[in-house]
Amino acid sequence: MAHFAELDSDNVVQQVIVVSDKNTSDSDGNESEAVGVAYCKCLYGSDTIWKQCSYTMKSRGIYPSAGSLFNSEMDIFHLPSPYPSWVLQSDARWEAPISLPELTEEQEAQNEANTHRWEYVWNESGQSWDLTDQLA
Repeated sequence: MAHFAELDSDNVVQQVIVVSDKNTSDSDGNESEAVGVAYCKCLYGSDTIWKQCSYTMKSRGIYPSAGSLFNSEMDIFHLPSPYPSWVLQSDARWEAPISLPELTEEQEAQNEANTHRWEYVWNESGQSWDLTDQLA
């Protein structure tokens, strides 16, 4: 079984479908994205856009769902950017412009004791990680 994502003209995933091996195999019995795309176009219309995706995420980034995006330059599916300043990595993860700080041992202990819920939250306007107590 193969999976194919339908894209709109802005490369936003509309749906993901499963296509049987017999509808994705070339004349030699090898899986072919082109054969699968042609089959999807027969089902949904010649003007539709399809890309093969991987349920196991072994290729093309994440397994997409409706609303995911396809980056044609990187040839990967990914989620929308959480913040404008974050950069898309080749493994389909978004990375902040600065690294996430680690909590101190004391803060970790307070979290484990449920007296606090310390975590860092991205501050886009300040381009920084802000420490917050989610129990406060």
